[in-house]
Amino acid sequence: MATHDIILRGGLVFDGSGAAPREMDVAVDGGVITGMGKVNGKGREEIDARGQIVTPGFVDVHTHYDGQATWGSEISPSSLHGITTAVMGNCGVGFAPCRTEDHDRLIRLMEGVEDIPFPVLTEGLPWAWESFPDYLDFLGEREFDVDLAAQLPHAALRVYVMGDRGANREDATPAEIKEMARLAKEAVMAGAIGFSTSRTLNHRTSDGQPTPTLTASEAELTGIAMGLSEAGRGVLQFVSDFNDPQKEAAMLRRIVEASGRPLSVSLAQADVAPEGWRALLGAIEQAVDDGLPMAAQVAPRPVGVLLGLELTLNTFSAHPVFREIADLPFEEKVRRLNDADFRKRLLADAPDTDNPFLKVMLRSFGKIFQLTDPVDYEPGPDRTIEAIAARRGVSNEEAALDLMLERGGRGMLYLPFLNYAQGSLEPIRAMMESTATLPGLSDGGAHVGMICDGSFTTTMLTHWARDRSRGPKLPLEYLIHRQTQKTARWMGFNDRGLIAPGYRADLNVIDASNMKLHLPEVIHDLPAGGRRLMQRASGYTATILAGQVTHCDGDPTGAKPGRLVRGAQAAPTRAMAAE
Repeated sequence: MATHDIILRGGLVFDGSGAAPREMDVAVDGGVITGMGKVNGKGREEIDARGQIVTPGFVDVHTHYDGQATWGSEISPSSLHGITTAVMGNCGVGFAPCRTEDHDRLIRLMEGVEDIPFPVLTEGLPWAWESFPDYLDFLGEREFDVDLAAQLPHAALRVYVMGDRGANREDATPAEIKEMARLAKEAVMAGAIGFSTSRTLNHRTSDGQPTPTLTASEAELTGIAMGLSEAGRGVLQFVSDFNDPQKEAAMLRRIVEASGRPLSVSLAQADVAPEGWRALLGAIEQAVDDGLPMAAQVAPRPVGVLLGLELTLNTFSAHPVFREIADLPFEEKVRRLNDADFRKRLLADAPDTDNPFLKVMLRSFGKIFQLTDPVDYEPGPDRTIEAIAARRGVSNEEAALDLMLERGGRGMLYLPFLNYAQGSLEPIRAMMESTATLPGLSDGGAHVGMICDGSFTTTMLTHWARDRSRGPKLPLEYLIHRQTQKTARWMGFNDRGLIAPGYRADLNVIDASNMKLHLPEVIHDLPAGGRRLMQRASGYTATILAGQVTHCDGDPTGAKPGRLVRGAQAAPTRAMAAE
């Protein structure tokens, strides 16, 4: 009688292809799937999946674990949400290539763009590399609880080649473009999965300077893409303000036409132009219809800032009276905010800042919501601070303060600043239903004191497939396909994302009926005692990576089979023969 490493018994298997699920066993040996259907014999480890669903491990194409991967082995929060492969190095920011004199420059850029504090990065980064191949070699020696792939970040590349001129956004010369292209080719030949860049004013260093790549010319971007083209490998990832959507989309199309490399770009609904996303999506859909490898990365919920007394921002961050206590220890800060005299002074105060976000958004009490348990990322207007204040008969400011003081000062507010202009997720549903989109933008590992979206995968399974009440749901098999086979194949990971014989045994066993997303919390486990937001979930019975159980009932098992994935991965021969 055959013995297998692992057998998953009797689960409802969603194989990742988008096909209807089937109840069956799944056998695993040597890190790959070896049997499906009725599996005879025994497993050295058997997991009872009856009444639960079985999915491929999720592939997240948009994370920022570039620093965390150099000092840690648990790639959380992503690994807590069924993700078994994560792609980092997005948005043009990262830490290689880099000369010694530019260490602080790249740290300040990551601090400003991705809200990872300077002391955390200064203490945590070992800087045991200069070139991008060196960085990959360093990561290649490490072990993780997910597989990681890295993209070459444009900002680091530009500063490495151009020095101060690159940081100051001067035009690259033909010789500099040629050198960036050479290094891009070198990076993907060494195992970089692609190249990323940023063209948005939202991305600034911690001292307010725009990202070095903001105004890079089409010639520079095309030249770098041609470096990937010469190598015959690698994807392109862009983020842009799309101030002129038609012009920008046309440029992206030309880059793809010239290089032949797949290109994805971030897509979201902005309050200032609630319908603007449609034109961009239409241009990408047309490009796809014309046979070009282009896609829009979309999020399954609003991109929202969390506000609270432990976090980077709260509704009083711009008030001079609050600044008196802003740097106090948390417990002392809460004590002062509960003091009647201090509360009176604070509530009588007004914001004083030139920062437009602090000035306008933190006063938009009709757009700020209370974050409650169970977590609801499509809240109705009755959940706004404005509505709660009216019901309580107090000012908006007092209601906000009282809500943040709940749970011992750990109450959180939620300010959606993208994808919620009309107070509904219907635009997101339209984006998610497009064949030209990919799930992305989770930013796992980044925005550690403001945003906690590494849990996007759990939102898709709970909100979109099971719980949504303010509009149509989406089929579970469709959502799983998008987060597994579709994201895997976009990146060139053809050995995973599908439950079939010969494929990698990256799997999830999920109690979908009882799955729950918990409230975000603050933990202090970063270098230099740095804080970060963490969000956990119930319902992940088991997560398996390369045939090893890395998480059981949401908790790490200690297994670290995850490795750096160098470049695209071929489909297994056995699977190709079967297909």
